[in-house]
Amino acid sequence: MAHDPVRLELVKNAIGSVVDEMVLTVIRIAYSSIMRDTMDLSSAFCDRQGRMIAQGLSVALHLGSIPDAMDNVLAKYGDTLQPGDVVVLNDPYQGGMHLPDIFMFKPVFVGERLLGYAVVVAHHNDMGGRVPGSSAADSTEIYQEGLRIPILKLYERDQPNQTLLDMIAINVRIPDVVLGDVQAQLAACRIAERGMGELAARFGVTELERHFEELLDYSEREARRTVRSIPPGVYRFVDYLDDDGVNMDQPVRIAVAIHVEGDEITVDLDGTSPQVRGAINSTLSFAKSAVYFAIRSIMDSDAPNNSGFFRPIHVKAPLGSLVNPNPPAAVAARGISGFRLIDAMFGALAQAIPERVRAAGEGGTTSYSFGCFDSQGRFSLFREAIMGAWGGGYRREGIDGIANGAANISNAPVEMVENQAPIRVEHYEFVPDSGGPGEWRGGMSVSRQLRFLGERATLQLRADRRRHRPYGLAGGREGTSSNNLLDDGGTWRQLPTKFTRWLDKGQAIHHTTAGAGGYGDPLRRDPALVLNDVRNGKVTPEGAQRDYGVVVLRAPWRLDARATAALRAERRSPASMSTAA
Repeated sequence: MAHDPVRLELVKNAIGSVVDEMVLTVIRIAYSSIMRDTMDLSSAFCDRQGRMIAQGLSVALHLGSIPDAMDNVLAKYGDTLQPGDVVVLNDPYQGGMHLPDIFMFKPVFVGERLLGYAVVVAHHNDMGGRVPGSSAADSTEIYQEGLRIPILKLYERDQPNQTLLDMIAINVRIPDVVLGDVQAQLAACRIAERGMGELAARFGVTELERHFEELLDYSEREARRTVRSIPPGVYRFVDYLDDDGVNMDQPVRIAVAIHVEGDEITVDLDGTSPQVRGAINSTLSFAKSAVYFAIRSIMDSDAPNNSGFFRPIHVKAPLGSLVNPNPPAAVAARGISGFRLIDAMFGALAQAIPERVRAAGEGGTTSYSFGCFDSQGRFSLFREAIMGAWGGGYRREGIDGIANGAANISNAPVEMVENQAPIRVEHYEFVPDSGGPGEWRGGMSVSRQLRFLGERATLQLRADRRRHRPYGLAGGREGTSSNNLLDDGGTWRQLPTKFTRWLDKGQAIHHTTAGAGGYGDPLRRDPALVLNDVRNGKVTPEGAQRDYGVVVLRAPWRLDARATAALRAERRSPASMSTAA
């Protein structure tokens, strides 16, 4: 049958609608804020061979992990799964990422014929372990991190595995929430089962499967076209994490070598630090997700995220390294390593295609959790991810207060935070002068201050980019550092970037994300744009003069064009540049 691009587009969008509806289903009925409000989840549909055909509009960093998890499920069950079966796992060493992320797979049958698998992976509020939220960066082995679920059937022919459900319930701190969220995932899988069944009835199974092949080939063609647009060569970059959450004075290295040859690209992570004691180790599947996201970010195509896209992209990482650890390495805080790998990828790609990548953003999500007790001893758990800022790019302004592109999740509304736990949000604001100066300014830091109003709480927080600030590109400067401060009886003192500690009633934590890097020489920034930033409170008059050589007068706000020209000429003079060097 001749290829029909119009019909292929219809099928692509129809399958995309199914996997998007899966995400919306979870958001509508989930119990936890981390799913309902922060939207830390992802969905996909895989064909009967386990190849991912489409991914929902959710967390991009799950992109490469779903296929690896799917492969592990097929390796165990093969073609023995039946209608009504549901398989789950969360073990990072059997296809998972970290323990709070539960993968769920439901085979989709049309009559007696297996069409494929509905897949949902979602971050749960708690999986037990030594710290509420199960994501502490200072754990040193996976056994401390919570309940490990191997590849098991949660349902068999529509009958629940009550033993497994009871095992989950007794190991987590908030069983009603966790089991409710599991049911939300199950509802999403059933939505996909219905939606794909309707598509099979509309197009016929044989034609639908033919379109699966065409969609895979389409994404492969677009991926290869993107790789061909990168000049052949080897591009290297090294970036660092401040520490691993345990050894606070030892930075952790992430090294990237991108080999481009024709329409094939190989990313070699040799030179990255060996696996560390803290919980920032990343499974190889998660590292591959970071690489895939970076390549996807430079594409100019709407080709679906599927297994065809992966075909020309190869990722190598030494076993026993930060990005391919041996068990029982702790991995709960692996997200920050994935974000830093993306930054390293963009730093390397900037050497080849500088006009298509941005300077470094805020460094990834800040993850924190409050395990709270009130005066009656009642427990509540609140988790959130804070972000974000994008770096400046070629003729592209940095963006303030936006989700990191690899996460695509949102900050929780103030009202939601205060309703979920005994916490008062005292500040939630942008920080002036925090975006990296450049011809195109980096995005601003976000500051959030939370005061604990209960009796006692365990606070876990994971951040980074304090000592190794977000880099600028093409002469743009670094963004500002992140910071954590604790109000300890009226005195604010600094805390590490990653920590677990007790909070007493009335204590507060003030967290500031890193500001994003700038792009291009700040002295080339249009003074009118600097003036606009001053008017909007993004840059102070002092910052305008210090960072951009722009003199802004008050009452009313206006440029001093003569003083600006003189100051910029002085800054550009050989004597001034020699002194600065």
